[in-house]
Amino acid sequence: MSEKMGKLRRTNMCGNLRSNNIDDEVVLMGWVQKRRNLGGLIFVDLRDTTGISQIVFDTEFSEEAFNKADKIRNEFVIAIRGKVVERHSKNQEMPTGDIEVFVKELKILDESETPPIYIKDNDDVSDTMRLKYRYLDLRKSYMQNNLKIRHKTAKIVRAFYDNNSFIEVETPMLTKPTPEGARDYLVPSRVNPGKFFALPQSPQLMKQLLMVSGMDRYYQIIKCFRDEDLRANRQPEFTQIDVEMSFVDIEDIIKLNEELLYEIFKEIKGIEIRLPIRRMTYNEAMNKYGSDKPDLRFDFEISDVSELVKDSQFKVFSGTVNSGGEVRGINVNGYENEFSRKGISKLEKYIKTYGAKGLAWIKITEEGISSPIEKFLSEEEIGNIIEKFGGKAGDIIFLVADKKKVVLDSLGHLRIEVAKKLDLIDDDVFEFVWITEFPLFEYNEDEDRYVAKHHPFTHPVDEDIELLETAPEKVRAKAYDIVINGDEIGGGSIRINNSELQEKIFKALGFSNEEAWNKFGFLLEAFKYGVPPHGGIAYGFDRLMMLLTGMKNIRDVIAFPKTQNATSLLTEAPSEVQKSQLDELNISLLNKK
Repeated sequence: MSEKMGKLRRTNMCGNLRSNNIDDEVVLMGWVQKRRNLGGLIFVDLRDTTGISQIVFDTEFSEEAFNKADKIRNEFVIAIRGKVVERHSKNQEMPTGDIEVFVKELKILDESETPPIYIKDNDDVSDTMRLKYRYLDLRKSYMQNNLKIRHKTAKIVRAFYDNNSFIEVETPMLTKPTPEGARDYLVPSRVNPGKFFALPQSPQLMKQLLMVSGMDRYYQIIKCFRDEDLRANRQPEFTQIDVEMSFVDIEDIIKLNEELLYEIFKEIKGIEIRLPIRRMTYNEAMNKYGSDKPDLRFDFEISDVSELVKDSQFKVFSGTVNSGGEVRGINVNGYENEFSRKGISKLEKYIKTYGAKGLAWIKITEEGISSPIEKFLSEEEIGNIIEKFGGKAGDIIFLVADKKKVVLDSLGHLRIEVAKKLDLIDDDVFEFVWITEFPLFEYNEDEDRYVAKHHPFTHPVDEDIELLETAPEKVRAKAYDIVINGDEIGGGSIRINNSELQEKIFKALGFSNEEAWNKFGFLLEAFKYGVPPHGGIAYGFDRLMMLLTGMKNIRDVIAFPKTQNATSLLTEAPSEVQKSQLDELNISLLNKK
């Protein structure tokens, strides 16, 4: 039976009591974490959002409270009044370990059934159970701490932009479907039969309109929605820090946002980032690391040996180069002994998932060279390859021959996989890099046309504008991403503010004038009336929180996330709706399974 709180009013939080509270009379309220009955004494760990205090029921102190305490169990919600005393056997692992509270009065505020999951940080319960009983999962101290860090980070962000003359403006959740790279979540309109809103993939067009309106500096922390396949760092609804500024160039935006990152990491992690942050062009990142979001916490840079093997008798190499492909590799310096034939076979199988046909390797030992391709290469060719990689005894060189895209993609993943296997990735180290000069376009083979690498409003590098019609694949964008430890945390660009240039971009993307106006008419109309030069950036707030909290999955920094199948096990959404609701929306379901 639960009891009313009566005259009890909480005076202290469980995790805040210290030695200076000794002899205080306190009222604590919370959940029973653990109960131990030792006969004449009952010990209870009482938990609230701040932590745990040990409370003691003693027959000599209060027989009534002791007798009532015999009924309580884990996760009961209770209120107690008691006296803080010095703990005889101190617990140095608890912040409150120097004290305990002897209870004078106990009220059971609510009882609990045995929870289906343990309320402890080191449980091994399945993700399915964690998400189904999320309200219990959120009682764990590390989950509560994640949400507190998220809250504190949001406060830092808001204060920083406020101090730099930004205005927080809310943009619509019900907007127009536009092609932005992922599927829209559509919302049918009851009052406009047959028509649909879309939930925003980002506030991109709205924040550009705010610049047209003269707001000058805008930001918001906003929910965005994308109907795409999920993975560890994706959710169908996610949070974005969205920023836009007028009368700026790339340097203005990067400098200001480096200061924001400095504030966040100093306040949350106690780390002072060295400014300015390193920069790397897209081409350099791809050629050295096989990725436009390189993890720089370890080495193993990619090197190109195509010129060294183009005339080789080894046709796997020379044939690939002469047909337009490349031969590149990485040197895993000093770890030759760590890779057995079986282990190398596993790595080969791994990179085949990225399109590679095979994995060649050369071990450099004190006794000489060990390699299955040694017999196909001349002594000079092997020597040149080793020299190119700066190879020495104890190294192992991995090589891939294929189309450039396949080579870079497979080696980019290989260097990360190798670093993980060798335990070279330090989660306490943060390596930052700006990636700049992205291609403006990328070719979509399925659609047989160029598509925007970021979005169709990204401004090309000025000297590349003349290439739009003759060599669109060579046009660079005034775009930039901030990458931390191999994760793209944010990205942005300078936007087009000239109608004539915007029309050229649409033409290069294969949009007719009619299509462009149908999709983006409201923006193009606004662009008739004087548009300031402007640009911005958007951060993936959830990804940033993963880094700041040390979590491996984005779900652990979101209060109520979805599963990999974009469903909620807690609320059982999405769910079927009544036919009458569908009728109101003029919707009928086909091929229902």
